[in-house]
Amino acid sequence: MGMMGMKDGIWISMILGFMVLGKVYGIGANWGTQATHPLPPNIVVKLLKDNGIQKVKLFDADADIFKALSGSGIEVMVGIPNEMLYSLANSLGAAEKWVEKNISSFVSSNSVDIKYVAVGNEPFLSQFNGTFLSTTFPAIQNIQAALIKAGLGNRVKVTVPLNADVYESSSEKPSTGDFRQDIRDLMVNIVKFLNENGGAFTVNIYPFISLYNDPNFPADYAFFDGYSNAIDDNGKIYNNVFDANHDTLLWALQKNGYPNMSIIIGEIGWPTDGDNNANLKAAQRFNQGFMTHISGGKGTPMRPGPIDAYLFSLIDEDAKSIQPGNFERHWGIFYFDGTAKYNLSLGANNGELVPASGVRYLARQWCVLSLSASLDDPQLADSVGYACSHADCTSLGHGTSCADLDTRGNISYAFNSYYQENDQLPTACKFPNLSMVTNTDPSPLGGNCKFKIMIQASSPKNHKSNAFTSKPVNMMFLVIISLLSVL
Repeated sequence: MGMMGMKDGIWISMILGFMVLGKVYGIGANWGTQATHPLPPNIVVKLLKDNGIQKVKLFDADADIFKALSGSGIEVMVGIPNEMLYSLANSLGAAEKWVEKNISSFVSSNSVDIKYVAVGNEPFLSQFNGTFLSTTFPAIQNIQAALIKAGLGNRVKVTVPLNADVYESSSEKPSTGDFRQDIRDLMVNIVKFLNENGGAFTVNIYPFISLYNDPNFPADYAFFDGYSNAIDDNGKIYNNVFDANHDTLLWALQKNGYPNMSIIIGEIGWPTDGDNNANLKAAQRFNQGFMTHISGGKGTPMRPGPIDAYLFSLIDEDAKSIQPGNFERHWGIFYFDGTAKYNLSLGANNGELVPASGVRYLARQWCVLSLSASLDDPQLADSVGYACSHADCTSLGHGTSCADLDTRGNISYAFNSYYQENDQLPTACKFPNLSMVTNTDPSPLGGNCKFKIMIQASSPKNHKSNAFTSKPVNMMFLVIISLLSVL
């Protein structure tokens, strides 16, 4: 899924195990920490365990998270960010140092159960303009060599999470699938190496993006419960895009000599805000449909049997890049504070997600537009622009959870987002002659629009600027300001 290539930083994927044919398989979800106030690692580990989760994936090595996972019994996949690929590809010594610091030292005491190293994240996206084409495979080889030298070659395996755009088809039928022509030889070499060393092919599949990118895409085909115009591919029937995408990869592997290659679905999910198609109802429909689709071990038309997959994602992240779209900050099955968004059956807890416990919040107070403030104030546009350029306003605008707010409500939401992300500092609610602090929750009754109260972060935030100053602002968020013109 090309538009998801900007997920840098630390990510954690989780798996809830269930028994299929005597073997433990499960569903996963990625947990990212690109947030202004990430939940403390110990709270997240408890959240995982409370929901019966048995495996996690870190998209970067993090000592604090390792400490929280120590002795938990949770299986771990450790990731390496793309920006490290060059050094690892060009120096076996660098790879050995990375393995010693981030794998050996935690495995040796058996306190952290590390099973995979994920080398890079979607490195062949077209948006990267070939930046990582020459370094990904050598980095994989050097990490594998370092694991072997450390005596961990049989215990820890390498993989590389790839976007589904590394393969393609000439028609809607999976049987026409093959690896993308410009990287075909490279992909075959990587697959051969992973297969020889017991690794898996990890791929990220996003039906939401198919719908987001193409207004003519049949919406029901993105889900699992209602597409009637099924595709017949030589007797194999496809009534959802996930199965078709998955089996296109299988055809690519088969055509290149690897029909039995293990496949992990590294990311799959549906966002809940920031776009007309991103909402709680659709996300629940997709994620629950996917769970039901794979829970019986039915598999896909090309490969019957259990599917190892990871939902994207665990928790919302208010500091992610929104270059792909405003929905980027809203993929979680939990809100930023670990509260569940909707009922989702992961095979435990009677279909209900267990929220995070032990979360500490700031005071119950909000920053809003003052009752005496005029909408004609010449500083209003710059104030709102500043707030949204330095905080998260992606729940505002057409098709979002707060789309029904009036103009004053939109402005108050922007002010409060900035105020909360700056830990309710008094100076963060000092928009000149415009703002005030209130103890009355400004969230509208009913609906899903919530004016948040920030949690206490696991580490102090560096407040580089928390008071409004008039300056040029990023206007991409200012759908709010357009409303002023109609008053």
